[in-house]
Amino acid sequence: MTDLILSVDVRAPAGTTWLALTDWARQGEWMLGTEVEVVEGNGRSVGSRLSAFTGVAGVGFTDTMEITSWEPPVRCGVRHLGSFVQGTGVFQVVPKGPARSTFVWAEHLRLPFGPLGRLGWPLVRPVFALGVRQSLRRFARFAENYSVGGDE
Repeated sequence: MTDLILSVDVRAPAGTTWLALTDWARQGEWMLGTEVEVVEGNGRSVGSRLSAFTGVAGVGFTDTMEITSWEPPVRCGVRHLGSFVQGTGVFQVVPKGPARSTFVWAEHLRLPFGPLGRLGWPLVRPVFALGVRQSLRRFARFAENYSVGGDE
């Protein structure tokens, strides 16, 4: 198992940051190479399932997740159910006053490919973390300009 915890400061109230974060259908607007959809439940309750495809030109992998905790507007926990991505994740919004917040993304993952995955993780981790950091910067801009329903 390996842990990855990254965060980004957002110039938006916690409630707005939470709404932007849990707008699953729009997650592809800020998460690099990823499209998310709710495949079971309403996406806003324990037991709901999400499907996230990460890749380019149809080549990639699908990460199926089940929401295991739902504590708006501060915390959503998920369990990764796929054969490639397994483990748990937490999306947390920390209020920082009336107009600021911090989004914390934490993952506790079982590496794929057994011993080969454990050997390769030190090489892959910096690239993975770089992609997550880039996505977090994009998320901050997304949340700061967030409106329910997008730019209609």
